Amino acid sequence: MNTVLFDLDGTLLPMDIKEFTDTYIGLLRSHLESTGYDAEKIIAGLWIGQKAMVENNGMITNEECFWKAFENFMTDGNGKMETKAKRKLEKELIRFYKDDFAVARFISHPSDTVDECITILKNKGYQLVVATNPIFPEVANMERLSWAGLKAEDFSLVTSYENSCFTKPNPEYYKYLLKILDKDPEDCLMVGNDVKEDMCAKKLGIDVFLMDGYVINDIETDISDFKRGNWNVFKEYVSNLPSIN
Repeated sequence: MNTVLFDLDGTLLPMDIKEFTDTYIGLLRSHLESTGYDAEKIIAGLWIGQKAMVENNGMITNEECFWKAFENFMTDGNGKMETKAKRKLEKELIRFYKDDFAVARFISHPSDTVDECITILKNKGYQLVVATNPIFPEVANMERLSWAGLKAEDFSLVTSYENSCFTKPNPEYYKYLLKILDKDPEDCLMVGNDVKEDMCAKKLGIDVFLMDGYVINDIETDISDFKRGNWNVFKEYVSNLPSIN
């Protein structure tokens, strides 16, 4: 094993996902309303776009997939928004992620142990990847990484809707990661808190570590065979890994 894949929300950034989602949507609604947009329709369109990304077959990026579905919804089935209107909305969403979105950091629970584990692994020569579900744009992922006290340069790749063609729990997401990283399954360890989305990597032969604290196991999968523990347990685990420099 020479590569560690980390989920972001609930893993590198410990937090309750439902609380985060509710806070995020509330902040976005307020931002859109303050700028004169129909917040309810845009938020409904975001969910339509997310559903489309989950069903993406890999022929286009998640970004393209999202906007295709979103624009079709916003135009009541007429396909595309006017270019000027789309660009204006894109800029407004980016402004939201750079400004108002930051308020959501206060429902997260960053841990110094996370940074310690990243430092240990980097010093030992392991390749590190943020394998977050790529349904957010890069700007939103960079913002949440900063809440965790981490930097993009700590990782060789951060998946986002711009650079990905699949989403979790589609096994093609992990196959795509292996391809672009030029890794075999046995080269990798996937660390995450969501049994359905993260631990499914095991089906491809990727070793997994289930992070305690904010475990999501809606489908009540048997988790007895997984490596498991909190960040202190994971720190002990990585401290005992061999250096591969």
